[in-house]
Amino acid sequence: MSLGKIIHKQDNELSKRIDKQKVPEHVAIIMDGNGRWAIKKGLPRSYGHKKGVKVLKEILKASKKLGCKVLTVYAFSTENWTRPTKEVDFLINLFTEVLRNEIDEIHKESTKIKFIGDLSPFPETLKKIISSSESQTKNNNKFLLNVCVNYGGRQEIVKVAKELALKSSSGEIKACEVNEELFNSELLTGGIKDPELLIRTSGEKRISNFLLWQLAYSEIYISDVLWPDFNEVEFLKAIIDYQSRNRRFGGIESLPNESFKDSQYSS
Repeated sequence: MSLGKIIHKQDNELSKRIDKQKVPEHVAIIMDGNGRWAIKKGLPRSYGHKKGVKVLKEILKASKKLGCKVLTVYAFSTENWTRPTKEVDFLINLFTEVLRNEIDEIHKESTKIKFIGDLSPFPETLKKIISSSESQTKNNNKFLLNVCVNYGGRQEIVKVAKELALKSSSGEIKACEVNEELFNSELLTGGIKDPELLIRTSGEKRISNFLLWQLAYSEIYISDVLWPDFNEVEFLKAIIDYQSRNRRFGGIESLPNESFKDSQYSS
């Protein structure tokens, strides 16, 4: 049996285990391991990034097919500028190339694309393509793809704190009016439901300054698979694992006929 047929068989088997009523509406992904994947194969790191784009397209389709509504991916962090200049330049050119080649198809599929992060350091060519892509898809409402570029969770929180401080000092709001709801509305993801599930590939067990506020109650799934080897089968495994979790949000699970008993306090 060919590899393709094996994957298709696994896909069908896993799909049957999915509870369509418990599919996460919003999935966030830290796409990690592109460079390591390429190095393991004796290839330049750039090959890993190119393969990673193909995987993102596959997972985007899988998300839609499953019934998810929002996919947020970590494409370029504020810390990624410390990488070799050659690699950074390649990534910037790759973003530009992918948007040029894919935006019409994204629009055709009624997907809205939004870029989250500080875009100011990027070349004008890329910024114009980003602006054009967002404008072209702004009225699409079937699916939302958030692409986090030059993004950092701490930086986002500091930015919101500064904005609220300025509004307070100008009298636009009172300090006592600042609460979670107001703070949340000022985030770059304002108006978007927080992710129910975070997937991180490559086996790393950290969130790397990604959506620090938004991930407060997200379930976290760590996959040992490097991002270029991630596929729909691996994605379905993450969803199945998510559906096995008991999401208590700080509470406790009530068991049938269970009552609180403690010899110290019970009569």
